Amino acid sequence: MRLCQVQHKRKNWLFAGSLRAGKRAAAIMSLIQSARLNGHEPFAYLKDVLTRLPTQPQSRIGELLTHRWRWADAATP
Repeated sequence: MRLCQVQHKRKNWLFAGSLRAGKRAAAIMSLIQSARLNGHEPFAYLKDVLTRLPTQPQSRIGELLTHRWRWADAATP
């Protein structure tokens, strides 16, 4: 990623609308970057995690962290 792209993206996030929106945006960006660093495609990771989260037992929430995440369906790449 070129430096000018990073600066452009950073500038876009300066105006999130509110403090809460900025915190939410930061959390989502952190999840996306963490997924990338762990070799996952960010959209696929977020889609799977957000689909599974409502039914995931509290004792197994750790399985959804990026460094421990596996596809819910073994047939899915």
